[in-house]
Amino acid sequence: MRRQFNGAIIYFIIFIILAVLFWRSMFNIGSSPVEISYSDFLNYVRQGRVAEVTIGETIKGKFLDGGEFVTYKIEDPNLVQELMKANVRFTGVPPAQPSWWLGLVSPLITVILIGLLWYFMFRQAQGANNQAMSFGKSRARLASESKVKVTFADVAGVEEAKEELREVVEFLKNPKKFQSLGAKIPKGVLLVGPPGSGKTLLARAVAGEAGVPFFSISGSEFVEMFVGVGASRVRDLFNQAKRHAPCIVFIDEIDAVGRHRGAGLGGGHDEREQTLNQLLVEMDGFDANTGIIVIAATNRPDILDPALLRPGRIDRKVVVDNPDVEGRLEILKIHARGKPLADDVNLQIIAQRTPGFSGADLANLMNEAALLAARRNKNKITMQELEEAIDKVIAGPERKSRVLSEKEKELIAYHEVGHALVTKFLPNADKVHRISIIPRGMALGYTLHLPTEDKHILTKEELLDKIVTALGGRAAEEIIFNENTTGAQNDLEVATEIARKMVTEFGMSEELGPLTFGKKQGQVFLGRDLIESRNYSEQVAFMIDKEVRKIVESCYERAKEILSNNKEILIKIANILKEKETIEAEEFEKLVAENLAVT
Repeated sequence: MRRQFNGAIIYFIIFIILAVLFWRSMFNIGSSPVEISYSDFLNYVRQGRVAEVTIGETIKGKFLDGGEFVTYKIEDPNLVQELMKANVRFTGVPPAQPSWWLGLVSPLITVILIGLLWYFMFRQAQGANNQAMSFGKSRARLASESKVKVTFADVAGVEEAKEELREVVEFLKNPKKFQSLGAKIPKGVLLVGPPGSGKTLLARAVAGEAGVPFFSISGSEFVEMFVGVGASRVRDLFNQAKRHAPCIVFIDEIDAVGRHRGAGLGGGHDEREQTLNQLLVEMDGFDANTGIIVIAATNRPDILDPALLRPGRIDRKVVVDNPDVEGRLEILKIHARGKPLADDVNLQIIAQRTPGFSGADLANLMNEAALLAARRNKNKITMQELEEAIDKVIAGPERKSRVLSEKEKELIAYHEVGHALVTKFLPNADKVHRISIIPRGMALGYTLHLPTEDKHILTKEELLDKIVTALGGRAAEEIIFNENTTGAQNDLEVATEIARKMVTEFGMSEELGPLTFGKKQGQVFLGRDLIESRNYSEQVAFMIDKEVRKIVESCYERAKEILSNNKEILIKIANILKEKETIEAEEFEKLVAENLAVT
């Protein structure tokens, strides 16, 4: 719209310039003789300053010095005698007759200029009209075979998902292989996974491998404020896809348009539901869309409409989860392409130290390491930059501007060492990787624990050790300073949450037994967002709270006992941490071993 508006201004300026030039040429605007009075003219003639004159409707002449003048003619019978007496050359011209060509050309050029102005104004109005009429057109972006450069070689850490999608690629390349056996390719594939796990990248890789047109659109781009626009855009999208079949239609964040129908106060959002209804018809209605494969992505499969998820529309659900250690290593190798790495870089160690990282997190990690190396004017990325990048991604950037007082620094040092030290005496706790009192992000200090392996199932003892580790900082504050601070707020939240889940979800309470309490269900008027419905009595609620308190308090006493028995080690390591601000895993292990040997 802004580009069209700027074009209209340019056209209007050109029209004005052409009109001015035309009228200047028609009426000879531009010559500028000096206008004088008739009496001055006679005086100049008598003084002998006039060289020649031309007498017509006006009197034009030249001075002896070359200057030109003009004056209005007055009926003077003595004018000729005055001119002859002064030896001024003079001549007369007949009254101007309107030129026949000027009478023809002038109106013609005027009509042409008006026509040009009308044409440009009409184009502007037509452009605005087209924009209004194209409101119902699909906003999908088409990436042709030549533009899609991503292949399965650029995707790592999701081998099972790649294997599922290879069948889609194989069908697009060789459909007769499946049709000869009576097999039908899935019409729709739903990629489910947390943010940053690589769902969109996988869809692009399918398009790149198959070598077919690839339409991509976000679910939110269908719905507008006008009723019927979303459904119109869905129809237009599939009409375009039919013309380019076989092709892939990728709908990112499909939960924006595919939410459960009937949600919301008053029966739901009519425009969104109409859009969803049209999408359901296009994916599996009376008209078969042969050769169109819909790939959708979401991280909220729980809120999607069941009609969208049924076979025939979404035939296959592919889970794209965060990668394990081997997957992280392969992802790091991909994102290390084109980045000069120093000899001390070991991507295997980086993969082990980044549990829970998604593919996007690992890409960000490598980029942050490259930025740190460039900031330090290095030619290669070293292990130091990669280690710092891990801290930056997990806890945020260093906040060197936040200056801590000595009292706060001491409190934070004991708090963080308390977290770290209890893990040395817990059999199921994760190992300490780094202790730091340098403020990062919102944290004034942090203790980084890294598991030795990826865990998918946790035992009761492991959960209890997690609670003890979380409460180690508060226990250290109470043992050393005999007081508590607000620094343990997040630790208490983590401990309470784990304990409550142990009681209400995992059936790990001795008092309440192997039962779950609280039913997760979706309320229609809340858009099927998951909330907890109480399916137990007030007496059971009291017992749940009692059990949660019992677990947390017993773990807190256990943390205090560990730190009280090793108070000297706690003090020594905290003093070293105050001076050095950061203690790595090897140094921490060495300090604990030395002090245990002494005691």
